[in-house]
Amino acid sequence: MLVSKVTENNYIKDAIRIADTTANPAPLGLLAFGMTTVLLNLHNAGFFAMGSAIFAMGIFFGGIAQIIAGIMEWKKNNTFGTTAFISYGFFWISLVGLILMPVLGWSGPLQKEALVSFLTLWGLFSLVMFIITLKLSKALQVVFGLLTVLFLLLIAGNMTGSVAVLQIAGVVGIICGLSAMYTGLGQVMNEVYKEQVIRLG
Repeated sequence: MLVSKVTENNYIKDAIRIADTTANPAPLGLLAFGMTTVLLNLHNAGFFAMGSAIFAMGIFFGGIAQIIAGIMEWKKNNTFGTTAFISYGFFWISLVGLILMPVLGWSGPLQKEALVSFLTLWGLFSLVMFIITLKLSKALQVVFGLLTVLFLLLIAGNMTGSVAVLQIAGVVGIICGLSAMYTGLGQVMNEVYKEQVIRLG
């Protein structure tokens, strides 16, 4: 905490400026998003069936950890980080809910039109977030650009029922998730080494 004296209209007032020494929450949010995205899209690419590994990752790491990172970004006055991490954190929890609610008997079967509408809304959101990243780093542009393409492919694949398109979406999703992991771990490495070891643009 830094305290200085300032004079205004012949009165002495204390001007207090509090330095923010809290850690950068962005790597946590990026890794939570990236690792969960890779895992889900390994399924979409056809490597294994949907199951508890994806559900657990979606709820606890992709969901809760990202929401925590978003709240920490709010404290740091980062509107973009707050919006992105909290939104995508609840996206993962919502996605798990969409899959599990019909299985648990909490709702009727998930209709194709409803799933496509869900993906379309998130695709539009991701597109606008990508446009915003044009003012930010190249690394974030890659993450959100690939994410937008991923949603477009998921929309097309689910509308047409094409397994091939969904598998292509899986490959794009794996690359998207890895790019988020690269960005998050790059930020950690640059901070620890106190130099630009990883170029993030």
